[in-house]
Amino acid sequence: MSPSLSRRHLLGAAAAAGAAATAGIPGAAAAGGSGAPHRVPKDQISVQLYTLRDQLAVNLEASLAELAAIGYTRVEHAGFVGRTAAQFRAALDAAGLRATSGHVGIPQPFDAATWQRALDDAAVVGNRFIVHPFFGQGASGPIRDAAVYRAFARDLNKAGELARRAGLDFGYHNHQAEFLRQDGTSRTGFDILTGETDPRLVHLEVDLFWAFRGAHDPVDLIAEHRGRIKQVHVKDLNVAGSFADPGDGLIDFGRIFQRSREAGLIEYIVERDDAGTPPRTPADALVTARRGYAYLSGLRF
Repeated sequence: MSPSLSRRHLLGAAAAAGAAATAGIPGAAAAGGSGAPHRVPKDQISVQLYTLRDQLAVNLEASLAELAAIGYTRVEHAGFVGRTAAQFRAALDAAGLRATSGHVGIPQPFDAATWQRALDDAAVVGNRFIVHPFFGQGASGPIRDAAVYRAFARDLNKAGELARRAGLDFGYHNHQAEFLRQDGTSRTGFDILTGETDPRLVHLEVDLFWAFRGAHDPVDLIAEHRGRIKQVHVKDLNVAGSFADPGDGLIDFGRIFQRSREAGLIEYIVERDDAGTPPRTPADALVTARRGYAYLSGLRF
C-alpha cells in the first residue's frame, strides 16, 4: 500500500528506473548452483487485496470467487471490507481461499490491549502472518529523525513479541522513505528498523517496487538480511517510475527470486497500488490479479 505519488517522489524515479534496468543485467549464479530452472511454487503465490479494494467494495464474494478461479489459494488482506473478522472469514471460506497474511498497523502510541484485539481478529481470519504496512512519512514529509525510528523499532519488537505469543509471525512492510539517511547519522531508517528489531520477532516483507524507488537493489537486501525476508510484494515499475502489472515493467524478478532460498521466501504477493483507481476501473484490478498470477506461475529463473 502507499500514499499517492507526489511530484517530489517522481523526481527520483529516473534514478530508481536506472537501478531497475541495471538489475536486469545477468549477475551471480543462483544459490544452489546450476541445473533445471526454478519456479515460484503456485501454492506460495498470493495477492494483496489492497489491489482490489474498489472491486471488493462492489462485490466481495464474487471478487474472491474470481481470484480462486484464477488459481489463487491464498490472499493478504488489508482490512475486512466493512465486515467483521468472522464475516470476512466466511466469505474467504466460501471462495476456497485462505488469508494467510494481513496488513494491520500497530497502534501509535503502542497499546498492548488494542494490538491484542488485532491479533484476536487475525486468529479468526486464519492469518499466519500479520504485517505492519507503513511508516516513514510524517505530516511535513519523510521522517529524518533517527530517534523516531529507534522508538518505532522498540514498538515493533513489542508487537512482535505479542504476535509470537499468539502464534503469529509479525512482519514489517517497507516503502521508499525508510531508505533515506537519517539526519546526523550514516544510517537509513531501514538500517535502524532492521538493526534494532529482533529478527526472531520481526521479519521483513520487502516491497520490491518501493525498494527500487528507494534506490536499493532487493538482491543486496537479501544479502544483508539472509533468512529474514519471508514475504515480498511483486509490484512492477514502469519507465515513468509508477506502477505496472508484474512482468510488464523494468524489474527483473527472476534475478531476485534466484535468491529466494537465501532470503527465506515463503510468499510471493502480487500487488499494484493503482489497480482500480481512475482512470482504471475497479474491474481492472482483477486483470492485474490475473496477469500477476500468470506471470509468477510461468516464470522460470
